[in-house]
Amino acid sequence: MTEITPRLAALGDALEAAAARDLRPRRRVRRRTVAAVVVALVAVPGAAFAAAGLLSGDDVARSIPAGTLWLQGTQPSCEVVRQDVEYACALKVAPGREEVADWKGTVEPTVDATQHVNGGCRSLNAEGTRWRCYVGQEAVRQKIIGPDFLGERSPGPSVG
Repeated sequence: MTEITPRLAALGDALEAAAARDLRPRRRVRRRTVAAVVVALVAVPGAAFAAAGLLSGDDVARSIPAGTLWLQGTQPSCEVVRQDVEYACALKVAPGREEVADWKGTVEPTVDATQHVNGGCRSLNAEGTRWRCYVGQEAVRQKIIGPDFLGERSPGPSVG
């Protein structure tokens, strides 16, 4: 047994050293991964809506009057054009003509159920009853909202 004990001790030391070498890089990778996730969550607040799942036409329709006071009471309905990117929307009630004489080309932000700007819409006609809405970075690409506005908190509809 005395011959085995030194050999077992040496084997145990070798295994311990190997395990320590193997575990060190994994811990660093985990820390880096966690740090990257935290940075992404802080740096990209507009991405939060995507985590909730697919946006339906009804979700986007609710976000229209939540984003702009002028569009409250317009009873929007939306259909998916490109899932989570683009939606075709129609307003049952036209927005007021006293505020804007010609709505065509007007852009307005949209606000999700968590009270954050999630995109925006552009009016396709003078009456303001047909809109094309974009979610996330596509709204920025379409120049409807600025990149710094996406994901910002909006506790109530904007005016103007």
